Amino acid sequence: MFSSTLVLFALSLLAFAKPVEKRAISATLLSDLTLYTKYASGAYQTTCAQPLGNVLVEKVSIILLSATGFIARDDTRKEIIVSFRGSFSTSDFGTDAEIILIPFSSPGVSASKSVLAHTGFLTAYNSVASNIISTVKAQLAAHPGYTLVSTGHSLGGALASLGGLSLKSNFPGSSVRMFTFGQPRTGNAAYASLVESIVGTSNIFRGTYGVPTLIPQAIGYRHHAVEFWNFADPPTAANVKQCAGEEDPTCSDSIPSGGINAAHHTYFGQGMSAHYNVNEPHY
Repeated sequence: MFSSTLVLFALSLLAFAKPVEKRAISATLLSDLTLYTKYASGAYQTTCAQPLGNVLVEKVSIILLSATGFIARDDTRKEIIVSFRGSFSTSDFGTDAEIILIPFSSPGVSASKSVLAHTGFLTAYNSVASNIISTVKAQLAAHPGYTLVSTGHSLGGALASLGGLSLKSNFPGSSVRMFTFGQPRTGNAAYASLVESIVGTSNIFRGTYGVPTLIPQAIGYRHHAVEFWNFADPPTAANVKQCAGEEDPTCSDSIPSGGINAAHHTYFGQGMSAHYNVNEPHY
């Protein structure tokens, strides 16, 4: 009887015990995260005639930022990729600083009045939204069934978030995936919910590592899911954790912000600057 009581007690403890945390992601997902860091890094280059050896459809110039990006097409993977550059110039950092939340509005996207976004990021994206939409529309007409991918690093990650929402809203019949790296918070909780509902959490991959988290929740901002935190080096599948919810306190949010740091310039082994990692070429 005493033995049976011990067994029951042990089982009750197991029932209330916290499950073992599964950290490792799949090798396929790690490969995708690594691939799109190269597209994000490619946006920093002065010239990128063949992004990752693929077709350069069009260069995207955001005059308000002096920022650039590009639209590329991979005919092997059947993808159309829109990549945005991160902060690079004084005007870019000025855009980063325009942190007042304003009502969200973007061509082809339906949103309630409760949806708010970062002034600088939204203004910058909207300045090129119509051109991106028309270019992608023409590409899909010539290459039906291609998947759309929106990607970028830092400031470019925020633009890629807005871009992913824009692409899925304007092309609801197309598969859209979003890969951002070191993305700052881009809007409020209603914005985060809108992105998740339109793009779908299974299509959102927000890579984090050296995250400055300069825009705090305290002023109304919130990240959208899904965060994939590279919590240790090297960037292997076992060292990347799929986080829960929008602001998982056990992921990158567990690290106090120290501002822009050296780690923020490298994601999944790829340098994010004009001086790319020569061991991982993207041309």
